[in-house]
Amino acid sequence: MKIAFLGGGNMASALIGGLLAQGFDPGAISVVEVSAAAREKLAAQHKVRVSTAPDAATLESDTLLLAVKPQDMRAALASFGGEIGAKLVISVAAGLRLADLSRWLGDHRRLVRCMPNTPALIGAGISGLYALPEVSAAEKQRAARILGAVGEVVWVDEEALLDPVTAVSGSGPAYVFWFIEQLAAAGVRLGLPPEVAAKLALQTVLGAAKLAAQSGEAPGALRERVTSKGGTTEAALRVFAEEGLAERMMRALEAASRRGAELGEEIGKGG
Repeated sequence: MKIAFLGGGNMASALIGGLLAQGFDPGAISVVEVSAAAREKLAAQHKVRVSTAPDAATLESDTLLLAVKPQDMRAALASFGGEIGAKLVISVAAGLRLADLSRWLGDHRRLVRCMPNTPALIGAGISGLYALPEVSAAEKQRAARILGAVGEVVWVDEEALLDPVTAVSGSGPAYVFWFIEQLAAAGVRLGLPPEVAAKLALQTVLGAAKLAAQSGEAPGALRERVTSKGGTTEAALRVFAEEGLAERMMRALEAASRRGAELGEEIGKGG
């Protein structure tokens, strides 16, 4: 497998680092990146080939991973001049629909669209993937291997489901960061020193997530185990229920999913 990256930002660097950590040959990776600083960083950190435009190494690759900003994608793809060939094309550009990407690539159909999230930067991400019917089982395995270098992967059967994937996991880290902020802020208002409240909040979320991941039990079962009748946890959860927190969370994710679909429409206009 030879991989060419179009775009060498943080996500591309994380994917390259993950692949190299799994023993992938750096000589089989090339990166097209317009920023001189980013090219220097990639070459120094990962020892991969870098260039300002598609070159022989790019054209010889069997896999092209698109990692430029969605709004810059059409212009970036124009640099290939239609020389995509039989490559498997994997896009990690948020919101960019495969119909638009295919059109910009001259009706190329060997396309996989992915929605990774920011914990991928430390190898702890999760990515939702969707492939067009023309993508073979072996090519799907190739895409899963690449994205799996920075965390877990899940496949969805419809491209439209990548909008709720984005709402749950793509935007999800921001919700968790917000919750940590609120938990710490509440601790301070209750009298804890800020540094103590911050540490308690962060470690509680980290520990709870690890416990949920390792226990094999449903989060609801774990929650019930912590919630003693008439105790402190029950008092807090009762307020959550009275305030309709679950319903508000649902509305928030519906808004995020809806916005994802809208962004796809906006990015594809004029193509």
